[in-house]
Amino acid sequence: MANKRVFVSGCYDMLHSGHVAFFKEASQYGDLYVGIGSDATVMELKNRKPVYSERERLYMVKAIRYVTDAYINTGSGKIDFEEIVDMVKPDIFVVNSDGGSDVKREFCRKRGIEYVELQRRPEEGLDARSTTSLRSVAKCAIPYRIDLAGTWIDQPYVSQYAPGWALTISIEPTVEFMERGGMSTSTRNAARKIWPYELPNYHEEMLARLLFCFENPPEKGEHVSGAQDAIGICMSGLTRHYYDNSYWPLKIESCHDEAVLSWLEEHLCVVPAFPRPKGYSVVEGKSIDEEKVKALASAADRCWDAVMSRDLERFAAAFRDSFEAQIAMFPAMMNDRVKECIDKYSPMCLAYKMAGAGGGGHLVFVVDSTDNLPQEAIRIKIRR
Repeated sequence: MANKRVFVSGCYDMLHSGHVAFFKEASQYGDLYVGIGSDATVMELKNRKPVYSERERLYMVKAIRYVTDAYINTGSGKIDFEEIVDMVKPDIFVVNSDGGSDVKREFCRKRGIEYVELQRRPEEGLDARSTTSLRSVAKCAIPYRIDLAGTWIDQPYVSQYAPGWALTISIEPTVEFMERGGMSTSTRNAARKIWPYELPNYHEEMLARLLFCFENPPEKGEHVSGAQDAIGICMSGLTRHYYDNSYWPLKIESCHDEAVLSWLEEHLCVVPAFPRPKGYSVVEGKSIDEEKVKALASAADRCWDAVMSRDLERFAAAFRDSFEAQIAMFPAMMNDRVKECIDKYSPMCLAYKMAGAGGGGHLVFVVDSTDNLPQEAIRIKIRR
């Protein structure tokens, strides 16, 4: 009598002993077939690139002795395995208890497939493992950055109308922020090509220069990434940088005062919204002139002064004015989905902005206190 066919599905990124233990237990029900989430699905569901490519994950899963065969799922979303299931025709669909759902149960019922949920059981003598816990231990320590005020003035086509400061905060990677979310993930990814795990203990402005040049080689022939991203990542604390029709600032000033940084941590939070859609043009319909750029520069000046004096009311006003000045120059920073997110959270805050270029991504809020935040909100930790 032929063995029953058993199917399991998952991303299996950062393959670990917990996955192997799951495959071992699932294979006791019959011949085990594995569906693996594609690179596109990982990006869709987790808003990040996988650590290992789909081909590499397929190779590793196939090499496990409990696995009869494995495939890359061809669909998308949480039920990306539909076509593979119809091809394999399993008798049993096995999930971990934390990966089960009514949707999967109903999927199996319609196809006459037995649905089995397993509890996580590490191999005897081994610690329990999960991809989430491993990522928290082995995560990259390269910082992210928050653009506090003066955003866009690091582009000469903006600062040619009037000079001014951009303000950035370097923040610890306490969470993994989504790609295309305004937290400078593209520049951070470039940094990881030079320094895979952490910034070297070296002169911070020089590191920023190196990163800026690495991301913008002479032969690039494309839009030059703003220097504020490299500076915000590499220079700790709160930093302001002054632009006057140039890509690199004419002067840089940093604040490492513990009272100021702690105050900012108490009054700023980040809320994930949605990734900026691919192909979405933030610069389409831009309208830049001297008056608008001066308004941006003025707001950045007032924002810095308010933070230095720890004046929450003035800080919130300047923060709002900086964002409004950005929108006046780049109306596409706002769209209907962004407005919906802002409408949802704005009653809970004193001021708000979209991080980075807008059009999607993360919302940054000024709040009375971070003691009472929406569940989705992320408290920031400024890099000292």
